[in-house]
Amino acid sequence: MKFFIDTANLDEITEANELGILDGVTTNPSLINKEGIKGEDNIMQRYVDICNIVDGDISAEVVATDFEGMVREGENLAALSPKIVVKIPMIKDGIKAIKYFSSKGIRTNCTLVFSAGQALLAAKAGATYLSPFIGRIDDISWDGIDLIDQIVAIYGNYGFTTEVLAASIRNPLHIVKCAEVGADVVTSPLKAFLALLNHPLTDKGLAKFLADAAKSRPA
Repeated sequence: MKFFIDTANLDEITEANELGILDGVTTNPSLINKEGIKGEDNIMQRYVDICNIVDGDISAEVVATDFEGMVREGENLAALSPKIVVKIPMIKDGIKAIKYFSSKGIRTNCTLVFSAGQALLAAKAGATYLSPFIGRIDDISWDGIDLIDQIVAIYGNYGFTTEVLAASIRNPLHIVKCAEVGADVVTSPLKAFLALLNHPLTDKGLAKFLADAAKSRPA
């Protein structure tokens, strides 16, 4: 399973990359805004800066909601770097745009996905990645992991090459559960990845080893 970090913060991206486990980055307008980045030129530069840190795929989202606008923005984003994946919303014109980009060899990430039916449409249109938002599904008392499981099964039935990219990850258990049901990718905040490191028995065991090591190496 690939690990993507969901942020536009360069320090967090650098820290995750230095762990040696980072496969890519996802961004969106909310994450860009969180970093206080204003103006088209500065936003585009941030994508370039991210590409200069990470070797893997970088999802950059269009803000247009009409077909022509998504095509225009997507082509400009794709021109920044071969690493860029154009992030397209799950709407009618978004499906049309995904099909257009697929025919042009431009990779896409279909975002804001909340149902298996939407996942089918995105795969049929040729999306490279599909981003179901499992945390937001959990928020309305449905089961986001069940949706990932369902989509993985459907894609397997028909040999779709679209990769299931589990998004809206809230905690390390989400990551583990996504791995259990066969998600191709998870995109997560840095804190959820770092939380995978934590276990009280690891802390207890390390403290015991260090204490015993100190006894065998008297000052």
